[in-house]
Amino acid sequence: MNDPMPDAAAERTAGEASSSGAGTNSGSSGTKPIVVLVIGMAGSGKTTLIQRINSHMHQKNMAGYIINLDPAVTHLPYGANIDIRDTVNYKNVMKQYGLGPNGGILTACNLFATRFDQVIQLVEKPRDPPLQFVFADTPGQIEIFTWSASGQLVTELFASSFPTVVVYVADTPRCTAPQTFMSNMLQAVSILYKTKLPMLLVSGRIYKCLRKLLASLLVVLCSQKRCKLSIAPCVCIIYL
Repeated sequence: MNDPMPDAAAERTAGEASSSGAGTNSGSSGTKPIVVLVIGMAGSGKTTLIQRINSHMHQKNMAGYIINLDPAVTHLPYGANIDIRDTVNYKNVMKQYGLGPNGGILTACNLFATRFDQVIQLVEKPRDPPLQFVFADTPGQIEIFTWSASGQLVTELFASSFPTVVVYVADTPRCTAPQTFMSNMLQAVSILYKTKLPMLLVSGRIYKCLRKLLASLLVVLCSQKRCKLSIAPCVCIIYL
């Protein structure tokens, strides 16, 4: 791992990153932002979805915060406020522990999770205007959230501090095959009952309907916020 996470490196400037709004304890209302964990299989469109959400929030002047938890991504189409790559070099982790790519990513996430209290503190920093949403982009190694210690630690720390929801992204063109569709559904259910968090099941990569997807997603998230995000597991399937 690199040196401990400095504020300057971990939290990018508002001009470079997505809108840096307020933290959980700021603002006159004292409301907390909704944390959205975007999870899905490799290549399902998680990063593309967050990029479009980031663009949508900028257009609507919504205060958002984006966290990248994928240590192996080579290019991000958005500016991340917090980026795991600033703290952990997964290629060095592979060399140090003699691991392959998947093992290196899992171990890098585990190492980063040991400092996740610092991430919570950065998100909680008072800002004006207040944050509305915090989006976390995750690796395609979905086992991080089914059995790995880092996934459990991240979800529990977020859920204990903020209203938190899981967005499971399914690659719609690939899901036309029944086997792939059922595999996605089983993975989603596994994560649903592992995290015990509200879940939105999103059919992604339907580019002609992307604006409708973004609008529907944010409407559902806002309605969940008004209902104080009940911890009881629930699934909302967005069809486009």
